[in-house]
Amino acid sequence: MPKIKTNRGAAKRLRKTGSGAFKRAQSHRRHILTKKSTKRKRHLRAAATLHHADVAVARRMLPYV
Repeated sequence: MPKIKTNRGAAKRLRKTGSGAFKRAQSHRRHILTKKSTKRKRHLRAAATLHHADVAVARRMLPYV
């Protein structure tokens, strides 16, 4: 059986937690930051978990994580 290739784009965006969930970064922090409030930008710093509907797809893309 050949090895499965890891999706490199997903590998750079997702990390697996100890419980098996996937961590991801929040969006809307790249540009046009002057109109966003300090509180909003601060809350966007925290990592979020991947939605349960997307976990199966992430597992397929990251077979050895």
